[in-house]
Amino acid sequence: MKRADRYAEVIGWFEANAQAAETELQYDTPFHLLIAVILSAQCTDRRVNMHTPEIFRRFPGPEDLAAASFDEVYGLIKSITFPNNKTKNLIGMAQRLLSDFGGEVPEDPQKLVTLPGVGRKTANVIASVVYNKPVIAVDTHVFRVSRRIGLSDGETVEAVERDLTSNIAPELRPAAHHWLILHGRYVCTARKPKCGECGLQQWCRTYIENNFKSL
Repeated sequence: MKRADRYAEVIGWFEANAQAAETELQYDTPFHLLIAVILSAQCTDRRVNMHTPEIFRRFPGPEDLAAASFDEVYGLIKSITFPNNKTKNLIGMAQRLLSDFGGEVPEDPQKLVTLPGVGRKTANVIASVVYNKPVIAVDTHVFRVSRRIGLSDGETVEAVERDLTSNIAPELRPAAHHWLILHGRYVCTARKPKCGECGLQQWCRTYIENNFKSL
């Protein structure tokens, strides 16, 4: 199957069948989503969502977080992965928002990555979810699913992002980002993919290769 045909079929299936394409991180403002995404690095959304209500209450805006002590922030996130680094990054991020961006979360991914704790994936999540920018954030789920299905042969996150961006229409990229994440989280799981429940079987390169090698 040609890659363009696979993209058309896979995206068409998601459009017709996928659940609501939105982040599972809970938030109420762009600033709070930025906090949540930074905390979610190598941590489940579920665990992050358990802690963020109190964090959001204590730090409603960047000025509040920027003035917080290390111990104050650490105490709220100590059971989340890498609490030391994330505490430093959260305080530094809030301080940078105030000094460089007037306390507002920027729309441009290139500006977002200048904030402590914000890499390309986090920047693209914020740009996509908050500002509906035509970018795709490639996390471990998107990387795995894209390569398994045959949407990309990229060996790096950047290469997979380029393939997805080149082959998915701009207006569909924000939704596609969530479709692939949720598919990887609940169906095309890392250790035991639920191929029997997957609606993408007939277009999935890995499924076809493993089950119909004579084709």
